[in-house]
Amino acid sequence: MHQPSPLPKGLSAAPFTVHEARAAGLTRGRLRAADLTSTGRLLYQRSDWEFDLPGVARALSAATPGAWISHLTAAALLGLWLPPWLQDSRELHLSKPRALPPARRSGVVGHTVLAFPDETMCWEGIHLSTPARTWLDLARRLPLEHLVAVGDQLVRPPRPGLELRTEAWSSVQELRLVASRHPKLKVIVKARTAVELVRCGSDSAPETFLRLALTDAGLPEPGLQVRIDPADPYSPAADLGYRARRIAIQYDGGHHLSREQQSRDNRRDAAFHAAGWRYFKFNADDLARDFRGAVGQIRAALRQA
Repeated sequence: MHQPSPLPKGLSAAPFTVHEARAAGLTRGRLRAADLTSTGRLLYQRSDWEFDLPGVARALSAATPGAWISHLTAAALLGLWLPPWLQDSRELHLSKPRALPPARRSGVVGHTVLAFPDETMCWEGIHLSTPARTWLDLARRLPLEHLVAVGDQLVRPPRPGLELRTEAWSSVQELRLVASRHPKLKVIVKARTAVELVRCGSDSAPETFLRLALTDAGLPEPGLQVRIDPADPYSPAADLGYRARRIAIQYDGGHHLSREQQSRDNRRDAAFHAAGWRYFKFNADDLARDFRGAVGQIRAALRQA
């Protein structure tokens, strides 16, 4: 059996467009060889290539001038938090302005939308919806509390030394602006409600859910990243709390199981206890029960404070 000629290095590692193939000297016959598969109009990849979202998105973006990667695909590329039922999704979402015909590619979810020029961006060679616009697009798929959690993530300042970013993805003002620009969206009421619940300082979705559980139960809204000494940036901080009542609340996720993190947690816990605060710790078991028990404990503590 005749073996096809080797692919140029730039085309063997990820999906590529027919224009890239022609620029590299590939003939039509070479594109029909058994080691290549067409993944839609003007897109090709190696038959044995394993799915790689950035590679697919980059090729899809390059093959569709005027369009941009959006919705769930944009969220996954940016590393935004998504609920468990969407985290492993391979959906490919592509948006186009209303002046262009809708996307009709196999395996691609096409959207024809109204978008302002500053609601898209170039990110690592991919034409992509901005974080704020992606958040608005996710309003179609996410329940309210999950949309708030994504908003909290977008406005959270990055952790120094742990993230490459130096600024937050977005701001509450930007989320409010993008929602105000699209008053005719079917989910605009949900988006407007969500943005008013977004807060800066939540480090994880469960922390957001805990905060919302407390306020939904009629309790006062807790502060976020509550330090024992607010004037000292190195003072131990709890995820949530009520400073005036000296109540601190911590959510311990999976990363708290490491020995190094547990040592830091123990020092923080001891500091709050030594300072005379009432200190509560919750985890995934409490999350699975929608924080009902946590709400009861905090309600009792507030009454006693």
